[in-house]
Amino acid sequence: MDAYDEDPGARTRPGGSGPRARLPETPPADVDSTTGVAGPVGVGSPAGADVPRGAEEAVGQDAAVGEDTAVGKDAAVGEDTAVGEDAGAGEDASVTSPAPGTSVLPGTSASPHDPVPPHPPRTGVAALSPRYQVVAALALAAVGVAACVHLLMVFLSLAPANTVTKRHGTMVSQWVYPEFEQNWKLFAPNPLQQNIALQVRAVVRSKDGGLRTTGWTDLSAQDGAAIDGNPVPSHTQQNEVRRAWDFFTATHSADNRSLGMRGSLSEQYLRRIVVMRLYRTYPADRDGVVQRVQIRSSTTNVQPPEWSRERVSDKPVYRVLPWWNVTAGEAAGGVR
Repeated sequence: MDAYDEDPGARTRPGGSGPRARLPETPPADVDSTTGVAGPVGVGSPAGADVPRGAEEAVGQDAAVGEDTAVGKDAAVGEDTAVGEDAGAGEDASVTSPAPGTSVLPGTSASPHDPVPPHPPRTGVAALSPRYQVVAALALAAVGVAACVHLLMVFLSLAPANTVTKRHGTMVSQWVYPEFEQNWKLFAPNPLQQNIALQVRAVVRSKDGGLRTTGWTDLSAQDGAAIDGNPVPSHTQQNEVRRAWDFFTATHSADNRSLGMRGSLSEQYLRRIVVMRLYRTYPADRDGVVQRVQIRSSTTNVQPPEWSRERVSDKPVYRVLPWWNVTAGEAAGGVR
């Protein structure tokens, strides 16, 4: 038996194989003289004192347990705090009424004493006072009735002859013609192959009482000059003079005799247009008042292309109308 076996309290170093040094026994825990509670090993040891290895391991274990305990306490406190917030502050915040002027989010409840949000402002006719609402309703009704009457008149003017048109044909014609005339020339199988120009001259009474006759004024040429180079010409420049002349020729014979009641209406319509145009060219305050007018048309054939063997005359053909007296209202420049 060697020396190591004689001492049962002898310890060996881990990982060693030879004779091992004896380690001292773990010293007893220090006792606090004030409280009588045993403290951890090494607490209160003088600075720089050597602590055995076993004591260090024990102290580390105790410190770890202390830290776990502290963490557990903190976690408990955190849980209590969270519960307190959920039970107190959270519930109070959900019950508290929203501030005035704020909306309540979907899924939340509001106090029954909360102010009711204002209705959105009214617009359109609903925003008017009752008196003006009645006026607006009457105006809309009048517009609707006028639209229905207009559609009925246009329908009667296009419909075949019937009892209504035979009895009230004059009223229908006065309503539709010439401003709302309907035709099918958009799909004409034979397009126009002539250039028709409308010209007018007038007898003007000057300020000194004398009468003079103006030269021929080409109204179609004036419209052509206004349209040339204009990307958005007006409807009057394109169609006013042309449609007035078409209306006249459709209601008169070749010798300028009226073919019905629409004939006199077309004469009045054409005369008012040429007088209005003359006052633009010869102002009444400078050149005098128009007394009579005479209208003529100049028709020139459109020349065929050079490769065509067709030959047509290039000389204009005139159709001259008789002199028309200008009424007092027209002579005063009321149609300008």
